[in-house]
Order: sequence, then structure tokens, then C-alpha cells
Amino acid sequence: MPQEIRDAIVAANEKFMAAFSRGDAGSIAAAYTERGQILPPNSDVIEGRQGIQTFWQGVMTMGLTGVKLETVEVEGYGSAANEVGRYTLQGEGGQVVDTGKYVVIWKQEAGQWKLHRDIWNSSRPAPGQ
Repeated sequence: MPQEIRDAIVAANEKFMAAFSRGDAGSIAAAYTERGQILPPNSDVIEGRQGIQTFWQGVMTMGLTGVKLETVEVEGYGSAANEVGRYTLQGEGGQVVDTGKYVVIWKQEAGQWKLHRDIWNSSRPAPGQ
């Protein structure tokens, strides 16, 4: 069962990355649960699919063109799971804009694994440090 959960989460991340590269914020938002939340750095909590879609659309409008997600660890708990991973954000021409780590709490909703809580932060030094 744990390998099945990991495989499902990796597959969901593949869809997330593909939607990001297409600039499809709607499909990204649909990957979250109805009451999903993102907890981006330097921001308040953003809740619900419309808010999540608006956030990701803004990120893409700023010039980010791709994200690479690498699953490091998954632990399953019945209809919930947590994932620890690493990300790379890319801009025009594949230029690396940021690298960091994330934690996602996943929940099964309508038989699919969906992001429920999503928090990430940069591994790069803060400006001025």
C-alpha cells in the first residue's frame, strides 16, 4: 500500500508539473482539495481553489515557466498522506530561479489523491545574507 500511495502522489506531481509548464493555473488548482490551502513564503495562507488558482496564475504571470518536483519521502495514513520533497522553479529558457523544499499533506477526495495543505520555502540564502 505505501508504494501505491507514493506512486499515486508522484503521478499527481507529474500532472502538476505538466499543467505548470502549460501555464494552466486552473488544472493546478483542481489538483487541490475543495478546502485546500497553500502556505507560500512571505504570504498569508491562501484557501480554496479560486484563491489557489489566482496565486499560481500570478506566479506564472511573473515569468515562471516550469517547476520540477522531486518526492523524497511519503508516509501514508489511510486516506491521508504526507510528502516531503524538493522543488526547482524555472524561468524563461529553463533558467533556475529558485530551489527549495516542501511538505504536502495529501487527502483522497472522490477517489483521487489531492493536495490538501502545501507549504514550501527556498533553500537559497535570504537577500543580504
